[in-house]
Amino acid sequence: MIDQVIDGDLGRLWRAARAPMAGVHLDSAACSRQSHAAIEAAAQHARHEAEVGGYVAAEAAVPALDAGRAAIAALTGMTPADVVFTTGSGHALDLLLGAWPGPRTVACLPGEFAPNLALMAAHGFAVRALPVDADGRLRVADLAADLRADPPGLVHVDGVASHRGLAQPIAEAARVCAALEIPLVLDAAQAMVQLDCAVGAAAVYSSSRKWSAGPRGVGFLAVAPELARHLVRRVPPPDWAVGGTALQSFEHGETNLAARLGFSVALGEILAAGPTALRRRLAAVGAATRTALDGVAGWRVVEPVAEPTAITTLIPPAGVDPVAVRAALIAEHGIVTTVAEVARAPFELTGPVLRLSPHVDVTDEDLDRVAAALNAPALNTPTPRS
Repeated sequence: MIDQVIDGDLGRLWRAARAPMAGVHLDSAACSRQSHAAIEAAAQHARHEAEVGGYVAAEAAVPALDAGRAAIAALTGMTPADVVFTTGSGHALDLLLGAWPGPRTVACLPGEFAPNLALMAAHGFAVRALPVDADGRLRVADLAADLRADPPGLVHVDGVASHRGLAQPIAEAARVCAALEIPLVLDAAQAMVQLDCAVGAAAVYSSSRKWSAGPRGVGFLAVAPELARHLVRRVPPPDWAVGGTALQSFEHGETNLAARLGFSVALGEILAAGPTALRRRLAAVGAATRTALDGVAGWRVVEPVAEPTAITTLIPPAGVDPVAVRAALIAEHGIVTTVAEVARAPFELTGPVLRLSPHVDVTDEDLDRVAAALNAPALNTPTPRS
C-alpha cells in the first residue's frame, strides 16, 4: 500500500493542488500535471501583458523570475547567476554544445537519448561510450581509468534515462570528473526531482514539463563559472565589440515569460514540498508500481524493485505491440503512458517498451486499474505479422 509506506500526505496534497485527472496519469516522465497555482501564474502574466503591454509586464515579472532562478540554483548546487532559462532540455544542450570551448569529443552512456546524440553530431562532436554494467549503469570503479586512457572534451550523463528508470551514480561520476578536470554535463531532464542533482556537475540542464510539473516550452541551463567563462559566444559573434558573456547571450529576449513564471511557481512548490521528501515518495511510488505490475499478463519489469526512481519500464509478452497497447489504454481505459521505441535509445533498446511514470499522487486504486487493464484479453492479443 503506497500511502502506508511513506509520505501519504504528500501524495494527497499534490493531487488536491491539481485539477481532477480524467483517468489515470502515468506519464510524468513525458509531461506532468500542472498545479492550479502554476497555471494561474502563467494566466495572470498573460492578462497583465494585455493590460499594460508585454514589456512593462516583463519588468514587473523580474522578481518572480529571479525566484525561479534561485530555486533552480538550490536544486542544482549552482548560484542564480549561473542559470538561464531555455525552451527545454534539447534547447539547453544545443546552446551549450554550440558554445563549447574545447575539443569536440564526448563520452556518454551507451543508452544515451537519441536526440542528444543528434545534437552532438550536428555540432561536430565525436562520441564514444562510457563503461557500464549489464544493466546499463555507469561503472564508477572503471571510470577514472577509462577517462585517463582516452580523455574526452566532456562527459555527458543522463541522470535517469528516458527509456529506463535506472538511477545513474551522478555524484560519484561528478567527483571522478572533477578530479580529472573533465567537465561533467548532467542531463537532468528525468533526474530533476527524482534524484539529487546538486552533485557538482560543470553544467546541468532540464525541462519544466516533466517531474517539476511546470508548463511545456520552458527549461533551464545552469553552468558553473569555471566552465561558463570559457564558453564562446555565438550571437553576436565573439569578435564583435559588444558586452555580454556567452551565458548571457543564451537568454532569448522574445520568450514566453508566462511559461517561465509558471515554471518558477512549480519550482517553488518543489522546494515547499521538500526535495528529499519528494525523492523518497517517488522511490516508494516506483517500488509499488513495479511490485503491482511485474508479471501481469506476461509483462516484465526491467528495473529492480528498489530502484530509487518512479519510472517503470515494461517489456511486452511475445508478439504484443506496446504501441497498440498504449493507444488502447488511453482510448478504452483512460490510462496515459508512453511507448519508448528503439529509436529513443538505439544503442541499448532492442525492442519497444511501455513506460509508466506516475508522480507522487498515484494511488493503489490507480495501479489496480492499470493491472486490470493490462490483464484484459484484447490488450494482450499478439499482433499478426503482415
